[in-house]
Amino acid sequence: MAKVMIVDDSMADLKYAESILTAASHRVMLCPSSEGIEQQVISSKPDVILLDIVMPGRSGYEILRSLRRTEGAKDIPVVVISSKGQPTDIEWGKRQGAAEYLVKPYSADALKAAVEKVVAGG
Repeated sequence: MAKVMIVDDSMADLKYAESILTAASHRVMLCPSSEGIEQQVISSKPDVILLDIVMPGRSGYEILRSLRRTEGAKDIPVVVISSKGQPTDIEWGKRQGAAEYLVKPYSADALKAAVEKVVAGG
């Protein structure tokens, strides 16, 4: 299955996503901070990144834009996972380079489907 990197400042959200994805046989890496995330992505080469938007320091949008400019990271699909669920938020996330956008709270099935879709190239 896929190697999934989860970037979120909430340990509860990290553990929730991890439990869903490990049960679906994915390998999961947890990143509770956005600091140095570009280097972590380059060194670990995940198949997909799950990225929160509202975090201290840099927002997920800033990180996403940076990843899209970073050689070795720019082609890795990103699924935005955020409590910001207005249509304009979703559209903005996709314009920044997100392959998919999940609104918190999300179901286990929705998370698995989003990961499977982007890993399959959808």
